[in-house]
Amino acid sequence: MKRKIIPCLLALALAAALAPSALAAAPPSACYPTSVTRSEDGAQIRKVYDLGPEEDPAGIPRSDFEQEGFHYTLTDLLKQESPEREERFHTETVTLDSKNKDMESVLALLPAQKEFTTDDGLTGALTLKLDTVQVNVAGYGSSTRAVSATRSYPNLSGQDTSYIPKTITDSGRTLELASIDWQTDNTANEDGYAVGDRYTAIATYTGSATSSYVKGYVVTADYSGTVSRIALNKVRYVAIFEGTPLNPVAPEPDLDPEPSADVPAPETPAIQFNWAYVLVPLGVIAAAGAGIGVAIFIKERRENNDEAGEDESNG
Repeated sequence: MKRKIIPCLLALALAAALAPSALAAAPPSACYPTSVTRSEDGAQIRKVYDLGPEEDPAGIPRSDFEQEGFHYTLTDLLKQESPEREERFHTETVTLDSKNKDMESVLALLPAQKEFTTDDGLTGALTLKLDTVQVNVAGYGSSTRAVSATRSYPNLSGQDTSYIPKTITDSGRTLELASIDWQTDNTANEDGYAVGDRYTAIATYTGSATSSYVKGYVVTADYSGTVSRIALNKVRYVAIFEGTPLNPVAPEPDLDPEPSADVPAPETPAIQFNWAYVLVPLGVIAAAGAGIGVAIFIKERRENNDEAGEDESNG
């Protein structure tokens, strides 16, 4: 079991060690040109790449290539900052408070033009749209005040409060009896004393009145116009490739050249003797003579050896 586990652990450790290097070695994303121009004679090609801040210029192809009979090689890669103007139509809604609702007071709070900056940094002067101006009540408040009313009750036979109503209704509000002022209407003398025989009750009633009022107004209006900004969020790269013809064309000879007085006529080349025509046969003859000499030498040696053998046998 241990023999199986150890190789597995080694394989996992090796994979973990190689994973970061594999990620780091990932090639950059390929970049594609926005325009390609070729010179009239085909000797140069310019490829323009407009890259954003997130794009890596390492993805611009730099390898040689062949096209339309030319072999092209990268000779220069130029970098240019490319400022870009960004603009769009924008509507901004403003909200403000007003104490009055008449249009004269409201328009005094709203300028005809106003500078605005959007959340993403675009700025511009926007114009008030009069048809969008609206005035709404911000809210209501209430107030309470004390109110009172009097009632007169004449021709009462006595100062008896039972004759007096304890509450009354005045302008839709209910008031309660607060006080009574008694007045004598007629008097008579009895034994030298003045005795009133009729009374008038002046009753005072009190209560409270609550009224509501507008706290203020909310004004809303739209401003519209064009906002813009200059952004350096593009970088332009220009790859310059120089080309050489794959099959260079030789200049055509002039079939009927006109002689020039300044240029001397070409001289007829002198005939040169080739020694090979002489040396090669001589070499063959020398080699044949050498072979014949060797054969004669061998033959004479054999004859001498034969003669010497005969002399020894005779002796």
